[in-house]
Amino acid sequence: MTNATAAPRPSALPGLAAMLLLALPAWWLTRQAAGLQLPFGIPGRALEYPLWAAGLGLLGNVLLKRAGLYPRVAPGLRLELFLKIGLVLLGASVNFNQLVAAAGGSVIQGLVLITGVFGFCWWLGGRFGLDDKLRAVMAAAVSICGVSAAIAAAGSVLAKKEQVTYVTALVIVTALPLMVLAPLAAGALGLSQPVAGAWFGGNIDTTAAVVGAGTLYGETAQKVASIVKTTQNALIGVVTFLLALYFSLVVERVPGQRPHPREIWERFPKFVLGFLAAAGLYSLGWIDGGRGTAVEALRNWSFTMAFVGMGLQLSLSELRQMGWRPLAVFLITTVFNTLLALGAAWLIFGLWLPFQG
Repeated sequence: MTNATAAPRPSALPGLAAMLLLALPAWWLTRQAAGLQLPFGIPGRALEYPLWAAGLGLLGNVLLKRAGLYPRVAPGLRLELFLKIGLVLLGASVNFNQLVAAAGGSVIQGLVLITGVFGFCWWLGGRFGLDDKLRAVMAAAVSICGVSAAIAAAGSVLAKKEQVTYVTALVIVTALPLMVLAPLAAGALGLSQPVAGAWFGGNIDTTAAVVGAGTLYGETAQKVASIVKTTQNALIGVVTFLLALYFSLVVERVPGQRPHPREIWERFPKFVLGFLAAAGLYSLGWIDGGRGTAVEALRNWSFTMAFVGMGLQLSLSELRQMGWRPLAVFLITTVFNTLLALGAAWLIFGLWLPFQG
């Protein structure tokens, strides 16, 4: 009888080293861009690390594959690890006390937009024949808060990496022009700063672009936009739990079998609990994840590494195989979100519960 020799486990060090070597210049470019004043008065800090990190990761992807080194790097691309760390630390910037103080308008608008936009995207994705997991990730991204929601939803529905990367890329590419166009449109419509800020917070999918749009329009607009976006961020946990429940009980249920609660628990992304715990500690004043803190720096570095990993893992051939339908659904839903957010902001912050602050 012969003993089979187990194959050595591939080392993660080359992949982690590649991610770090690309994250360093991505962070340097972010710092350089922060001091710039771009056309149309756009603050340079709007060009944050996701753009540079994903771009450099994609460049590294191409170069490593052409050099034949990609198989050595692939085992160490711990994308999920850094995403989960970043999302947990994101909770340290969500202050439940602030949300309660601004509860009226921001919570109502958040519930209206998440329900309306998610439902519309889910329905439209079904009409276009999209895979259930892809449309769940896309619906969460557009209706809640972009990249963070896409990642959390992907954990609940067990989506493919390519689906998450595809939606994330669309979110980033769409947020930049909206950051410029939304303030220009708000000015043309004569919107007040609270209404404009609520519109930006409910419509633009990345926090950096939301803050950038608010900055362009005014101090009050920036404050309201940040509160609205933070409110939607805080609802990530609720949506991910409902997604895990729905996919277990409906989408992937085996006929004749009754799903066990343990299946729902196993599917639910546990890092969301970390997000909520961090938010609770921040609200109590026990930790601080605001601007300029060590927690924020660690969060940004974690996300930078994660976006580099996204670029490194991106498969252009698999993205091309998805075709035009996901793009059409995303763009149509974005237009729907823009109109619904404008109407909700005008009714809630302009007529029903005017912002006082």
